[in-house]
Amino acid sequence: MNEDDSLVRIEALFLKLEGAYAENTLRAYRADILEFCKYCQSVGVSTLPALPDTIADFVYQVISGGIKSATIRRKVSSISAVHRLSNLKDPTKDAEVTLAVRKMHRQLGRHAVQARAVNLPELEQFLNATGDDIRGCRDRALLLLGYDTLRRRAELVTLQIEDLEIRSDGTGVIFLRKNKTDQDRIGKYLHLSGRTCSALREWFLQARISDGYVLRGVNLGNKISKSLGEGQISRIYKKIARSAGLDEKLILEISGHSLRVGAAQDLLKSGATLPQIMVKGGWTKPDTVVRYTEKTLIESRQLL
Repeated sequence: MNEDDSLVRIEALFLKLEGAYAENTLRAYRADILEFCKYCQSVGVSTLPALPDTIADFVYQVISGGIKSATIRRKVSSISAVHRLSNLKDPTKDAEVTLAVRKMHRQLGRHAVQARAVNLPELEQFLNATGDDIRGCRDRALLLLGYDTLRRRAELVTLQIEDLEIRSDGTGVIFLRKNKTDQDRIGKYLHLSGRTCSALREWFLQARISDGYVLRGVNLGNKISKSLGEGQISRIYKKIARSAGLDEKLILEISGHSLRVGAAQDLLKSGATLPQIMVKGGWTKPDTVVRYTEKTLIESRQLL
């Protein structure tokens, strides 16, 4: 199959996959397979189906590109997925590719840079650094919502006011319609503390909103947008951290998952078990939670 035919087949496949997979997943698959397709064109070989030797050579080439091992694993995984979904034999299972990936890990290592945790004491510092204006109201609601729910940034921005229920005691629940590990949209109820519910009420009152997305952008002139982009979460956290007086080196380590990591660590300190933390944060793999809480586990052992 020539490369023009491969591109046509790839585009037809992604058209068919729309709605069956998360947008972020399809975006990653598309970017990775098109990069691989470009490589195949440069060396004059087929993309679909690809030979194991071609994939191995591709891995060796991208090793020198200064990218992380996790990113290279994702690229190989995307090539695998596109072949399987095209009803083609998966060439990434061949020994040549396995060997290339092993060499890549030995050269680059498997260490993943973790988002800097924002634990409860620092969360209080962040909250105190927010302003009294409408943007400050939004920021407090975002911080407390992120810490209470342990949700990913892509999930936080999907929460809707119609799915929020505030109880008579001031606490509440909000229904998460869909998350990364719930592609069938079964949904999940998330518990909210009284302080978070109070911050949400204040935000809704100041923003004059009663339906639609909970989190919104606040533009110049305090104009409220209809939603908040997931990419804005990290920028908001970093801006608040600067207002709180954090060192710039620490601020660079903060990401949209920092509250998620910090809340998981705080749950462990409070006596929560690993399965309880996994359920709370929507994790399916215990090794991810262990990586997030590793430093806390080490510290707790040192205190014994």
